[in-house]
Amino acid sequence: MPTSSESQPRRIGATDSRSRARLVEAAEALLLEEGYAAVTSRRVGARAGLKPQLVHYYFRTMDDLFVEVFRRRAEANFAHFERAMAADPSLRTLWRLNADLRGAAFSVEFVALANHRKMIRTEIARYAERFRTAQLDALTAALVADGITADQLPPIVALLMMTGLSQVLALEEVLGVTAGHDATISFVQSVIERLEPLIP
Repeated sequence: MPTSSESQPRRIGATDSRSRARLVEAAEALLLEEGYAAVTSRRVGARAGLKPQLVHYYFRTMDDLFVEVFRRRAEANFAHFERAMAADPSLRTLWRLNADLRGAAFSVEFVALANHRKMIRTEIARYAERFRTAQLDALTAALVADGITADQLPPIVALLMMTGLSQVLALEEVLGVTAGHDATISFVQSVIERLEPLIP
């Protein structure tokens, strides 16, 4: 028979704690600088200036910490996307957001993590589906505004071409392979400019 203490889930620290936020920030910094393998409770605690035991006070497992790191960045990206599209709901804005390679290293690390951790793979897929729906809605509206029908260019095809291309560019950028990148980006931008000429 389990004792009463064994049958109760281990207490987890408050989600709005400043110490918890520092641990998440430290884990993200380590992941970006040295890769996910460097993110251990000892390294995270040291980076945050806290005892490593606090990592497991706030997070049951390291996977829980990784999920929180991913979720924090994902929610920030989603909010940025919504603000940008509200200000300028155009193909130009969608391409600019997708072509921003600053988050490439973060994405590469989490894709690698997802290959080994089902919990993280599930979280990435959940966010990706949510984000794709928002992007598809925005892209569909932008194509309609530009007079492009679904017969001419199905919105989901346009979205996958845009996001797929940006992901390849981002992955190669991390690897240091950039041949053809400038020409490709210039070509896409020229197509968008023909579709959406800037009004002087």
